[in-house]
Amino acid sequence: MKITCISGSNILNSKAESTSLQLCAVIAQTAARKHISCEIIDLRNYVLSPCTGCGCCYNTRRCHMDAGFNEIYEKLTLSDCIFFISPHYAPIPAKVSMLLEKMEQITFLHWWKDNSYRSELYHLPAGIISHGGGAQWALKSYKAMVNDTIANALETIQCRVIPFDSEWNTGISLPISKIEETDSIFPVQRYDWDSIRQKLEEYIEIVLREAL
Repeated sequence: MKITCISGSNILNSKAESTSLQLCAVIAQTAARKHISCEIIDLRNYVLSPCTGCGCCYNTRRCHMDAGFNEIYEKLTLSDCIFFISPHYAPIPAKVSMLLEKMEQITFLHWWKDNSYRSELYHLPAGIISHGGGAQWALKSYKAMVNDTIANALETIQCRVIPFDSEWNTGISLPISKIEETDSIFPVQRYDWDSIRQKLEEYIEIVLREAL
């Protein structure tokens, strides 16, 4: 069994301290305890381009001018479940959007010609985890802007978005515990990692049950 985690952050200066990347690491650690393979894809390491609607992917099911996308997409087609970890930007990071729009285009063009078409990611269980600079009060807005946006695209691609519960039907959102001002122009976000790990591991279990 193989899990693939997409770390969606664009922020370069966070390096290994990237919240998205750290959340992926929790998933990988949880998977390792179950003897499950987990690959983390850090989108900061990829050069991606937006879909131009050229239609060349109809014949190849790959993008003829985006090797980075093709490499990621190939990894996803070989996965038993996937996780998208995304911060709230405007509303989602640019590379997450570029990745999703190309997968959507490949699926849609084939479905349009044949409504019985099944994509290479058909029925693939997908978990979505969002986070941002807000505390508990901000989570519902992150769900609407990040989780629901990604879920809509994944459902078009024919993935199976796994709910956390009836209220959080497109994954989970994780809050900060406090925010600090420093000499940097950027605020410092602090997390209750014990609480986050507990919530995340609960969701991972739910997604893995759907993948088995």
